[in-house]
Amino acid sequence: MNEKKEHLLLVDGMALLFRAFFATSVHGQFMRNSSGVPMNGINGLLKHLLTAINTLQPTHVICCWDMGSKTYRTELYPAYKGNRGEPPVELIPQFDLAKDAVAALNIPNIGVINFEADDCIGTIIEKHHENMEISVLTGDRDLLQLLKPNINIVLLQKGIGNYKSYSMESFIEEMGVHPKMLIDIKALMGDTSDNYPGVKGIGEKTAYKLIAQYESIEMLLNNLAELTKGQRTKIEADLDMLHLSRKLAEINCTAPIEYVLEESVLNIEYDKAEKMMEQLELKGLQSFFKNIITAV
Repeated sequence: MNEKKEHLLLVDGMALLFRAFFATSVHGQFMRNSSGVPMNGINGLLKHLLTAINTLQPTHVICCWDMGSKTYRTELYPAYKGNRGEPPVELIPQFDLAKDAVAALNIPNIGVINFEADDCIGTIIEKHHENMEISVLTGDRDLLQLLKPNINIVLLQKGIGNYKSYSMESFIEEMGVHPKMLIDIKALMGDTSDNYPGVKGIGEKTAYKLIAQYESIEMLLNNLAELTKGQRTKIEADLDMLHLSRKLAEINCTAPIEYVLEESVLNIEYDKAEKMMEQLELKGLQSFFKNIITAV
């Protein structure tokens, strides 16, 4: 009998929690427990997480988290993500409880001050991608830049258990560029979600076209004379922001995180998980959990 190949599932915890919260809060469905604490985000996160474990069948699971709004990127550019408001008051108490719920499944929570969950994910991938298959569960397309052999980025779609999965090969086939080139593409076009501008006047279509042709910002700048006058003028006027935007766009794969890979071996204990669901009063989740756990 062949031994199961090691397969690490990296979970973007905040992406799952926010998605689950907003999917149900639109109609004011916060699933408050007897103490009045909302549970909708935690309930949905656990459904996403357990379904993904059942679908992807990993041998190891780690959940990565953002650790606050201030990071080294906000030090580089104070307006970074400055367009995002405060989280809804109903979501705030669910942040720590969500980590507790994940820990009750014997899944390690990883996060480090001054870095984003993306950086933790990138750092773990860099350390293990040659020896393990790795899947990343997220709703954030920025993580596509991490694609390489043995890596799959599994993007959440609408509903539970619906995904769009990318390998390095399928990404190149669909997008026509190498995943690493996304960093330079975003440096040119900026990112309205993360609130940095890139080069003013260079949109997504032009950014893809230029990087597909020149492969990097460095090669593009070495060949500015070949561009149209308009493109050249825009880039030369925004060189500092171009270089800064590239630093903001690139996921840091050397974050100072500490973890023990052996502690991430999938080992969900039913009694421990059931106790957590009882404490949080996630009544509707218990039957869902029973159906999923028997298949894991």
